[in-house]
Amino acid sequence: MDLYHQDHFHDECGVFGVYNHPEAANLVYLGLYALQHRGQESAGIISVDERLFLATRGPGLVADVFRRNELDGLKGKQAIGHVRYSTSGGSNNARNRQPLMVDTAHGGMAMAHNGNLVNAVEMRRTLERRGSIFQSTMDTEVIVHLTALSRRKSFVERLVDALSQVEGSYALLAMNEQCIIAARDPYGIRPLVLGRIGENSYVVSSETCALNLIEAEFIRDVEPGEVILIGPQGVESFFPFPRRKRCLCIFEYIYFARPDSNIDGVNVYATRKRIGMRLAQEHPVLEADLVIPVPDSGVPAALGFAHASGIPFELGIIRNHYVGRTFIEPQQSIRHFGVKIKLNPNPDIIQGKHVVLVDDSIVRGTTSRKIVKMVRAAGAKSVHLRISSPPTTHPCYYGIDTPTQSELLASSHSVEEMRTYVTADSLAFLSLEGMYAAVNGHGLGYCDACFSGRYPVPFPHHEENAQLTLLQENQEFER
Repeated sequence: MDLYHQDHFHDECGVFGVYNHPEAANLVYLGLYALQHRGQESAGIISVDERLFLATRGPGLVADVFRRNELDGLKGKQAIGHVRYSTSGGSNNARNRQPLMVDTAHGGMAMAHNGNLVNAVEMRRTLERRGSIFQSTMDTEVIVHLTALSRRKSFVERLVDALSQVEGSYALLAMNEQCIIAARDPYGIRPLVLGRIGENSYVVSSETCALNLIEAEFIRDVEPGEVILIGPQGVESFFPFPRRKRCLCIFEYIYFARPDSNIDGVNVYATRKRIGMRLAQEHPVLEADLVIPVPDSGVPAALGFAHASGIPFELGIIRNHYVGRTFIEPQQSIRHFGVKIKLNPNPDIIQGKHVVLVDDSIVRGTTSRKIVKMVRAAGAKSVHLRISSPPTTHPCYYGIDTPTQSELLASSHSVEEMRTYVTADSLAFLSLEGMYAAVNGHGLGYCDACFSGRYPVPFPHHEENAQLTLLQENQEFER
């Protein structure tokens, strides 16, 4: 699933924090670079220098937001950072850039959050009736207000009190003048890992790939429902919430996570290759000359498909890595070029060949249709589309920006109808059973709601209009 496919899911968010290191903000900057794939809309870092909170936040990529002089100004030995793609909250509102920073009766506090709270609208209304004034439209601010209002004694107790009142997904970092707290929701829907630099400096990250970049030692995954306090006393672990069935988002393995990350002990790249191998076993193409991935995310699965089938792998579509998310089409007359700005076929590879085209999902179907037609126009004799996940039939309420159910092609079309729409010679999806066999999570539990409709955390309305209600609320707050 390419970052630029309008047809596909959008990225979620990434968080990164460093405690007790003289170059804390610089390390967070590097960590956010490694997590850039989790959000390209905005980035931010907040550091603490003694009792002073210092912040830099802005729109765009990490490299666009932070300049040398700004990083030099982020002093202190602890810092947290965030890269964002909006899942709730208006995308163009500067107040919706994280981390958030507030002053409370207990002192300063900063917070960065990946995920979605399913009861955010309900909690927000309750807080507003109690006099809370919101500056953003993000779920994160609900947690901030609940923490600030808590009458518990310590920072960690106040945060736990706040989190006990919310439902949904979160991988969260909170920081005051003395410590950083990491928390993962009781279902473990979003990933979070703990690392160390040297003896006494600690790192928390959405993914292990960011630890590798700064040469931090991986300690372990933050457990579902765990709250970790990192402060002068070292690392303390708490499990303050009722235990739930673990439900990690399985789409982390299919698309979201970087291939060189390990999520809950399972390597992402190896998983995607196994998924491709399983896909070849379930839905072989008997007369094919080439296996071609839709870059970049289709590459590992296509490699697995080629390996299992014995069909040669080729990069028959080349991605332009220098097209930003805000690419402006200069005039109406050339808009029909569409996806070719970002993805371009190599006719010398494709001409006269029967092609297996591997991608990770079909959401609305519009981009898949364009890519199939593009490959056929490059001279392919036939195009057999293979999708390395089951059909996406339901929207996500836990932090992924998916369309409403009526916009999901698989929710209202059979596979044959979808094949006709995308103009492929054949179309097949990985089975739910095949996906689980390939992930090989050693009995660990996953959230597969986007494929099955089985939602582990009930939405307050738990109907299609629930997502619409949330979006309408956010639009009202934006005004």
